[in-house]
Amino acid sequence: MAGAGRLAALPCGRVSKWIVLALWIVAVAVSVGPAGNLTGAQDNDAVSWLPGNAESTEVLKATAQFSSPDEIPAVLVFERADGITPADQQAVANQVTAYGQLEGIDREVVGPIPSEDGKALQVLVPINAGDGGWEVIGERADEIRRIAAERPEGLSFHLTGPGGFAADSQEAFAGIDGKLLYSAAAVVIIILLLTYRSPVLWLLPLISAGVALFAAQAVVYLLATQADLTVNAQSAGILTVLVFGAGTDYALLLVARYREELRRHEDRHEAMAYALHRSGPAIIASGSTVVAGMLCLLLASMNSTRGLGPVAAVGIVVALLAMLTLLPALLVICGRWVFWPLRPTYGSADHTETSVWARIGRRIAVRPRLTWVTTAVLLAAASLGMLTLDATGLSNEESFTGTPDSVVGARVVAAHFPAGAGNPLVVVSNADQAPAVRTALSSVQGIDSVSEPRIAGGLAYLEGTMTDAVDSQGAKDTVDRAREAVHAVPGANALAGGGAAILLDTQRASSNDNKVIIPVVLAVVLLILALLLRSLLAPVLLVATVVLSFGAALGISSLVFHHLLGFEGADSSLPLFVFVFLVALGIDYNIFLMTRVHEESKVHGTRRGALIGVAATGGVITSAGLVLAGTFAVLATMPVVAFAEIGIAVALGVLLDTIVVRSVLVTALNLDIGRHLWWPSKLAQKRDPLPDDELPEQEPERSLAGS
Repeated sequence: MAGAGRLAALPCGRVSKWIVLALWIVAVAVSVGPAGNLTGAQDNDAVSWLPGNAESTEVLKATAQFSSPDEIPAVLVFERADGITPADQQAVANQVTAYGQLEGIDREVVGPIPSEDGKALQVLVPINAGDGGWEVIGERADEIRRIAAERPEGLSFHLTGPGGFAADSQEAFAGIDGKLLYSAAAVVIIILLLTYRSPVLWLLPLISAGVALFAAQAVVYLLATQADLTVNAQSAGILTVLVFGAGTDYALLLVARYREELRRHEDRHEAMAYALHRSGPAIIASGSTVVAGMLCLLLASMNSTRGLGPVAAVGIVVALLAMLTLLPALLVICGRWVFWPLRPTYGSADHTETSVWARIGRRIAVRPRLTWVTTAVLLAAASLGMLTLDATGLSNEESFTGTPDSVVGARVVAAHFPAGAGNPLVVVSNADQAPAVRTALSSVQGIDSVSEPRIAGGLAYLEGTMTDAVDSQGAKDTVDRAREAVHAVPGANALAGGGAAILLDTQRASSNDNKVIIPVVLAVVLLILALLLRSLLAPVLLVATVVLSFGAALGISSLVFHHLLGFEGADSSLPLFVFVFLVALGIDYNIFLMTRVHEESKVHGTRRGALIGVAATGGVITSAGLVLAGTFAVLATMPVVAFAEIGIAVALGVLLDTIVVRSVLVTALNLDIGRHLWWPSKLAQKRDPLPDDELPEQEPERSLAGS
């Protein structure tokens, strides 16, 4: 133990604290440049989000011979309710020439195409985004809108199709890093002020979290540019929230234990060393659980999901390093005054025994079995709300919390043209079988028309206009029928892709990822808990409580999405993301509690240890839960439904974990099961020496070396 104590003292020694601070200052100086360039390193192209082995992905790669893989078609639709006039037709025709002269328009602009009812015109503009991704799409969209503004009065205009939706997505994600950073920081500041009731102390965890974020972004940037790690707007945004939320959680636990030890040790350096020695293993175990859970995402078939795993893991590792080295150094450098006006002086009273959580623990101890059974039943009932969750994917129209121009334009296109116009089903095949493939595709129900094949490099390229909107279930059914038809052409090696096929493949890949990753995450978390608590029964019960919390959170969230917010569905990756975040992060609070219970059970028995554990950790865990829930709730401010749903569901789940599951359900289980909780370890044989209705006297001062 003495060796572990000396290791814990390294970040907070009289000399070493200054070395730690200097090293982190250097790290920040080195990180500023790469961190600032992370947005430019993001890959938001379609392939970076898609299943790597999906047929639609293969089609995207194969069509590079016919057009740039960076090309995104924009659909321009003009409408006049009482009919398009010759002047309208001529004005739009003149604009087509201007569209074709824009930078990045490498192929011919098609149009104007009149609708059969004579009330609308359509123009197809192939935008080559190059390496610029969404940024270029946004710029071209602005230029197209400026040109279209010079049109006859009464002729409405909308920019839709893949290019229009990409432009609106770019606008929705514009400045996301800064928005999430400032919003998350504001949430953390407010909660830390309420928690510490100190005008100064909150600065130290916030500075440590900010430093951790810069360093994590720099590491992720290097991995993206040097190791081909896929980083997109989604993973970069979640990185900000995760580092601030989880990092502040670890800070709260450490500061709480440090404050305890300051009352027992006159020397603040020794107090911090003891705090690190006791709380460090729980913090490391919690962080390791999150890292392991995130790395399980590497098993995903979805490129975007697989890329999130390492990004999130890097964020947690760096946050751990900062909170276990930089924060302790800052705290001991500042001294006790940083807690002003509630300075924990040596020998001062510890109010744990009279805290709200101590009283709650005593109330639960009266009827622990009734408490945990009732709580479990209520959570199970809330889980039934999952039956209403439609996580089969979001259509383009359902992807935004508002109604951007691309959504309005899609409705106009659907009203006057075949619903799939501008976003066709794409088929590639061997060139010599192109006629047979075209015939097979033309006979498919749901295909309105098929283009003449284009030949290049031994391959044929065909486009089929669908009668259903590209993001509808009808279009997905058409994709299945089309694939069956073209696959049956002998020697064609035909593949079907396009917008509807991408949505279909994404939905199926997400469903498969759920079946593969969720059991693996559970197994990994169970193993870590078994090693940490040296028990088999306790880990099983803890994982069961978190799974129950996940079900309740998703069930309640589903009702909120549908009945309060009016969301029509959920992204197909939502259950997996919420599960991984809640199990990996939610188990943190059980680790914080149970490691303290395990520690106290060795001295006082399990029932007493349970009451001491909930009394000692209740306040800090509740504060940590509020921080994490608040930071994830920041995602709900994004005008993108998928982000809002993740933020709401995870925030709700974290609150359930901290307020209901950890404080009530787990504590009641501890009290009811008692020492048998630690089976099969020796601690399961230790009988409780004290009655349940009394807390033990304040422990005497302990030295680190003797611990």
